[in-house]
Formats: sequence, C-alpha cells, structure tokens
Amino acid sequence: MNQKAKETKFIDVRETMIPSSPLEGLGLSEEAVEDILNTHAETGGSIMDIIVQKKLLPEAEFLEAMSRQFDIPFRPELPTEDLDVGYTKKMPIQYLKKHRMVPFETPEEHFIAVNDPTDFQSVDDLRRLLGKGGGGIVLSTQAAILSAINQAYDRGRESAEEFIQDMNEESPDRIISEIEETADLLDDTSDAPIIKLVNLMLSRAVKERASDIHIEPYQNTLAVRNRIDGVLYNVLKIPKRVQSSLVSRVKIMAKLNIAEKRLPQDGRIDIKVGDKIIDIRVSTIPTAFGERVVLRLLDKTGVIFRLTDLGIDPERFDLFDDLIRSPNGIILVTGPTGSGKTTTLYAALSTINKPEINIITIEDPIEYQIEGIGQIQVNPKIDLTFAKGLRSIVRQDPDVILVGEVRDRETAEIAIQSSLTGHLVFSTLHTNDAASAITRITDMGIEPFLVSSSVIAIIAQRLVRVLCPECKEEYTPDDKSLSKVGIDKDMLEGRRIYGNVGCPECMNTGYRGRMAIFEMMVLDDHLKRLILKTSDSNLIRRDAVKGGMTTLVRDGARKILEGVTTIEEVFRVTRI
Repeated sequence: MNQKAKETKFIDVRETMIPSSPLEGLGLSEEAVEDILNTHAETGGSIMDIIVQKKLLPEAEFLEAMSRQFDIPFRPELPTEDLDVGYTKKMPIQYLKKHRMVPFETPEEHFIAVNDPTDFQSVDDLRRLLGKGGGGIVLSTQAAILSAINQAYDRGRESAEEFIQDMNEESPDRIISEIEETADLLDDTSDAPIIKLVNLMLSRAVKERASDIHIEPYQNTLAVRNRIDGVLYNVLKIPKRVQSSLVSRVKIMAKLNIAEKRLPQDGRIDIKVGDKIIDIRVSTIPTAFGERVVLRLLDKTGVIFRLTDLGIDPERFDLFDDLIRSPNGIILVTGPTGSGKTTTLYAALSTINKPEINIITIEDPIEYQIEGIGQIQVNPKIDLTFAKGLRSIVRQDPDVILVGEVRDRETAEIAIQSSLTGHLVFSTLHTNDAASAITRITDMGIEPFLVSSSVIAIIAQRLVRVLCPECKEEYTPDDKSLSKVGIDKDMLEGRRIYGNVGCPECMNTGYRGRMAIFEMMVLDDHLKRLILKTSDSNLIRRDAVKGGMTTLVRDGARKILEGVTTIEEVFRVTRI
C-alpha cells in the first residue's frame, strides 16, 4: 500500500478489550436488554439483527455505538468506483452475502467492510482466501455492503460474447436438469453456458435500463436487440446452433411448453438482479427461421410517478388535476404501445388515492401494486375478461374505476354506463391522437350521444428521449428542421436549441431517460355538439385546436425550446 495514500486507522478487534456486553452504552432499558438477551439465547444469531428486527434502535445508530466500543471506523457509505473485482473469481457471492462482508481495494486503500464486528472467524477466512491480508476492517450497514457485493459481482462477470465463442449445442434435457430459476441472477453459479448466457442477457438489459429484449432468428444467425428509451439497439449476434437451447431455456423459465414450437405462447418470469425485482412478460411466435421471442421487462422496484414528474406544463397541470378529481365521467389516455399511458394513469390514481375513496382497477398485467387500491388481473384462461371484470367491479361500490384498455364494444358500453351512474372511469385506447379516439369508439358501435355525454377528456401522449446533461451541445438548426416541429424564428429569441452527442454516461446515444409530451382535449359543449354531428377526427381536431388545445407537436416544441429534447426526437414520435 502506498505510504502517501490517505491513511485510515484500522484496528484488529481482537487487540481491543471487548466490552462485557455489546449492549452497554446503547441507552436501552433493562427490560429491552433482557428481552434481547433472552431472544439471543433462544434463537442465536446476531445481537444487531435482533435489535433492528425489534425496532429498538436504527442499524446505523447501533453500528456507531459498536464503532466507539471496538474503536473501528464506521463508514455508512462505501466507495464503489475504481474497484479491483478480481476477488469475485475466488469466492462465491453467497459466502459474502451470508457473512455480510466485502473486501475493497482501491489505488488509495484496501480494507474489509463488515456488518458484524464480532464475526472474527469469517474475517480470517476471507483474508486467507484473498491471500494478501485484506487490510484492516471497517463497519458499514447491511444495505451498503450488499449493494457493493452486487455491483462487484456484476462488474466481474464475463461478457455474453465470451460464452458465445465456445458454446456447444445442448439438448433440452440437459437444460431441464439445471436449475429452473434463481432468486438472484448474480447468485447463479451454474456452469451451463446456456444458463450463463441467458442470465447475462437479462442482467445486461437491466443494467442498460432496457424495456424489452428481442431474440430474432434469421437464416444463418440469431440476433438479440434491446429496446432502450424506446429505440432498439443491436447487442448480440449468436450462432444459429445456439438458437434451440437459448429459446428452450427462456421457455422453461417462463414455464412454457418447450415441445410446442408451432403456436404462439405467453408466459411470465420473476427474477431478481441485485437490488432490483424484475417482472418479465415473455411472448413467443413461430417464424420461418424458428421461434421469435420478446421479453418485456418491468422493474417492480420502480417508484410510482407523481403528476409533477410527468412533465406537464403548469397551465395544463392544473387542468389535469381538476379533471382527475371529477365526480364522474370517462378520461381516456391514448397512444401506441409503450407510450407511457399506464404510468400516467397510475400517477393520477396515486394523486387521488385517499381512504375515503374506493378505487378498483382491472388490468393486464398489474404493473405496480398501489397501497389502498384493489387491483384485478385479467385472466383469459378462466374467462376473466375486461368486460366481465368490469361488471363485477361496479357491484363493489367503487368511486373510481381503472380499466386497463377498452378493447371491444362490450367493455366500452359498461365503462360508459358506469360513468353515467356516478363513477369516474380511467382507461386507455390505441389511437394516434386525441381526436381519433372519438372515431375509434364510434367504430366499436357506441352511439355518439353516449360518447358526448360520458367522455370528459381525452389525453394523447408520446415519450421523447431526454438529452444527456453531460454531453448535449448547443447548435443552430436550419429552417427546414425548425418547420418540421412548428418552431419559427420569433420563438427562438432568448432560447437555445441542443443536439445529442453521446458519451459513456448515456452509452453514446446522447439521451438518458424519457419524458412525456401531451395533447389534452377537454370535451366542452362545442365539441360535444360536433361529436353528435360527425365522428371525423380531422374536423374534431381542427375545432379542438381552435378552442385552445395544445397538440403533441406543439408540446414537443416547448420541450425543445426548454433544452429537454431534440427536434429529431419530437419529429420521430409525432410523425403520423
């Protein structure tokens, strides 16, 4: 270790005088101490775990006390940059997680972070495995240690490309004999190359924030593409001989029939990658060159968005907030698949969710669990459709109903009847813009007078990629580019237009994350009278714009002028 490096005081705990009781100096009552010691005598385990489980003291506070008693540094945050992760090849991840300790070696210092300062034997064993002493020890929280372990083993894994080069064809029987599923992909130590490959594909997709993985068979190869921020990127080219084993492995994880290759199948996989719990929807279809597989990834640990996170401008934010608090009526959110419709509706429900309001949803699938809301999963296998579920929901005395999607006339009719009998109904449609939703509903066979008397607002939306703040660059666009998104020279006064460049922070795409742009059409008396006369979306859209509706393109232009996104991005998602 470099003598000039920053020095940290490390003391072997066996060189210190261990207090007669680790509970001294914690400020606990005699009754609490007695309860802890009795529990420890009965069940064993760590004193700290007992204290934290009984909520007698926060973990950090207990560790600070241990730090003073044992004279060991306490570090609530651990360095995770520039780590040497070579040790990940020497020991299984389960060993470190079990004993809650992790070695650190940086250019400046090396040490072992532990959660239990009295677990001497495990520290000694780890030092022997490392073969170079391992340095001193420091105390840290369980969460910080587990996070560091997960990051280290994620970085220390081989790349998917390394497996592809020497992978041999494996029979389905060999795959079935391997582990069916693992609690945490980072914990999986299977030697089967096909299992390692699938696990690496999944963990890589999660790390890159991918929403979908496409496994696409062609005549001589198998392509894997990840959809990141709404755009597909090529990530792997796999030899054709691996196709059968790879698809079979995914189908086994999704509990699908691996022998059936002629019919489409749908399934689900629940996995854990480090700190993230991921729900994966699996879809397979037969093609000329074999089965094509698409996996849609949903991060269950994701935080429910609030209305303020959606990117609605202040003027329309107040309008939207008023709409979702209406006593009755239907609010429709429209857009293509993956445009964030469900996220917007969840944000609306979270905003109005109160104990005095009964909210029930029927969804396919349930993407996030929201406390205080009854959520029903559509199940076609037992004939639980949107329409049948909606009929039952109405008998549950709801105030607010969310229907995942209006797919047919029956569902639309029940939703309209529910809104006319005093319920506020949220739902989604697949249409290009807000006005087209009227045409779509009337095409289902719903009478125009029912539409005009029940629907109170239609919101169309798209997701645009947000410029990476690390590498975006200002530039002057040409007139043709500006005209594509309705920006004129006068609007540019005092504004800056940015373009995407690309850097390691954004994986050289120039974008990081996405934001919604909105088109909010409120059905006033004029539009309701127009709907009674015609369902022509062009006429409805024209009059809505005259009445002050901000279109998707105009909202996108506002985001461009604010430096949030690019002209090309808005044009890409709004081009109809």
